[in-house]
Amino acid sequence: MESSIAKEFDLRKAIIAIAEALGVETRQVELAVSLLDAGNTIPFIARYRKEATRGLDEIALRIIEDSIEKAKELHARKLTILKSIEEQGLLTSMLRQQIIDCQDLQTLEAIYLPYKPKRRTRGTIARERGLQPLADILLKQSAIGVSRNELLKRFVSLEADVPDESSALAGALDIVAEQWSEDVETRVWLSDQAMKYGQISSKVKRGKKEETEKYEMYVDHQESVARIPSHRFLAMKRGQDEGILRVELGLDEDRIVRQLQSRFVVNPRFGFNRELLETVIDCYDRLLLPATESSVLQALKDRSDEEAIAVFGKNLRELLLAPPAGPRVTLGIDPGFRTGCKLAVVDGTGKYLAHTTIYPTPPTSDTATASKTVLGLVAKYGIELIAIGNGTASRETDAFVTDLIRSHGLRVTKVIVSESGASIYSASELAASEYPKLDVTVRGAISIAHRLQDPLAELVKTDPKSIGVGQYQHDVNQTQLRKCLEREVESCVNRVGVDLNTASASLLSYVSGIGPKLAEKIVSYRNENGEFKQRTELTKVPKLGAKAFEQAAGFLRIRDGKQPLDNSAVHPESYSLVERMAKSLGLATSALVGNSELSKKLRPEDFVEAQFGLPTVIDILEELCKPGRDPRKEFKAAQFSEAVKTIDDLKPGLVLEGVITNVTHFGAFVDIGVHHDALIHISQLSKAFIKDPNEVVSVGHVVKVKFLEVDVARKRISASKNF
Repeated sequence: MESSIAKEFDLRKAIIAIAEALGVETRQVELAVSLLDAGNTIPFIARYRKEATRGLDEIALRIIEDSIEKAKELHARKLTILKSIEEQGLLTSMLRQQIIDCQDLQTLEAIYLPYKPKRRTRGTIARERGLQPLADILLKQSAIGVSRNELLKRFVSLEADVPDESSALAGALDIVAEQWSEDVETRVWLSDQAMKYGQISSKVKRGKKEETEKYEMYVDHQESVARIPSHRFLAMKRGQDEGILRVELGLDEDRIVRQLQSRFVVNPRFGFNRELLETVIDCYDRLLLPATESSVLQALKDRSDEEAIAVFGKNLRELLLAPPAGPRVTLGIDPGFRTGCKLAVVDGTGKYLAHTTIYPTPPTSDTATASKTVLGLVAKYGIELIAIGNGTASRETDAFVTDLIRSHGLRVTKVIVSESGASIYSASELAASEYPKLDVTVRGAISIAHRLQDPLAELVKTDPKSIGVGQYQHDVNQTQLRKCLEREVESCVNRVGVDLNTASASLLSYVSGIGPKLAEKIVSYRNENGEFKQRTELTKVPKLGAKAFEQAAGFLRIRDGKQPLDNSAVHPESYSLVERMAKSLGLATSALVGNSELSKKLRPEDFVEAQFGLPTVIDILEELCKPGRDPRKEFKAAQFSEAVKTIDDLKPGLVLEGVITNVTHFGAFVDIGVHHDALIHISQLSKAFIKDPNEVVSVGHVVKVKFLEVDVARKRISASKNF
């Protein structure tokens, strides 16, 4: 039988299934898989191999990569199960084919259940007592040819611990219940019933009523399994994990039991009919319902995780692609009361220049000295931007800076910046290695300045879970979350492009084909040899081979280098094509770069050849018009009201400007400068009906909101964008 087990993963079959699911041609998926297997990254394939995949984008490529991985995992599980059943000597050709044909992990596990090594159950104990033959008779439900008692007496044995007829029958019925509970079709049917018609409920555990403040709405809550949103299920699950709530599956028990009885008890004239009907109830209550509840709760958890992770990924993407204020000299301020406000100045490239501390806030309130210090820094370094962290004392610090700018007519732009995760970064090994001689609080001020200059470049240094744009991020599958976040960061970094001569190792590590180790080597080479003059110099970096160069080069930028195309998204493999374009116009390559009028004179079709298809030619022409263009939007800062500094200043009906900080399935949160975000429920986001808040808002958007309710005691604020 060993030789009949298919060891090799059927890649072709998986590719066909993926193509059907995506609605694309099999050949597209086939070539995408081939490129991925060859070590190409998703950003590289999506950008520079459009001809091969016929334009598959990053989303489709991710689905392909994940689907192949899941298919391989399913195949590996099949092999394990086949081997286990074969070793038991129970692998029939029919069972083998059933396992090979199975395309669903849950069904596969249901098939394997009867053969899976078990703990000692009531059924296994009954088998040990020799009651399997009696159970087989009861399962067949055919005429037995003898009386009930005569049949049962055959299985009475003091040695086997079966003292009488009732013990024999009870043991055999335990085996029957167990075998019914392991029926694949029954398990799949019941799971389907639960997912379609079941109810999920939560109740407070005995003795935990005093601890239910966080879970107020879930103390006695029930809703449909099919419709429960991810955030509500995850909240209920968290309450259960904390020992406060009990979460259960509810089904129409009477209907389910009746259907199970009609499924299992098929001969109304059978002598043990009444006992079998009762055994169905026992089977349901003791075996099927707990197993179904477990599988359904896990399915809901998986579904909720997937939705929550998708929300986190989208929010993180919006935050990473937030408009940069640009390469201008910036003063970062980490506000504080008793310990003062930490100030740090960085130049246009983000290089640290100076730091100090001022005490303009209570209890010191030394605004005179603080003003003199800030004015001195502005004059000395030519500061153009002031970034104020939005944590403790931010509004008091903001008021001080606002008054200073107004009273002295300073031509400086002031912005409140989210400092979520900044404290974690400033205390990290990375921050210590970047600024070894500086205090943690000064590093925090530097990070705040960098976040204003270029959010993407700074946020990649922080664990994405700490940035504060998730939905129950600590409750979801951490492996899947990490994978999603790394993908989003990688996608954003490569979409924007990275300055090879100023990027940190953290930022470089996300560039296609590089990774943390090569990023460190690039920075070390740059420190030892000075700035890179052209992309080809990368090949001199130790351990950076041809493959890494191919994957990374197009996403790296060199400003004012020897080769003008090095500051664009044109890949070095296409430089010869650009030279041919320039030659067709009788110009040098440099004359074509950045000249949209000249680029428009070229017909893409004239430059298509074996190596460069039409999509690549079109991309190159678009890039030549605006080389190195930043895809992020233009920077715009929200203007917080100077009259509103704390939640006590808010009143229903008041209209203020704020910044969207988080988007969830049930609404969006907006920072209006009072240290507590307001919730805009999905019903208050638009006058038209919307299913997803992302249809109208995203993280970083500046919006005007009208306040509906302000609960100062519980620090809860509800607002509307629809007014």
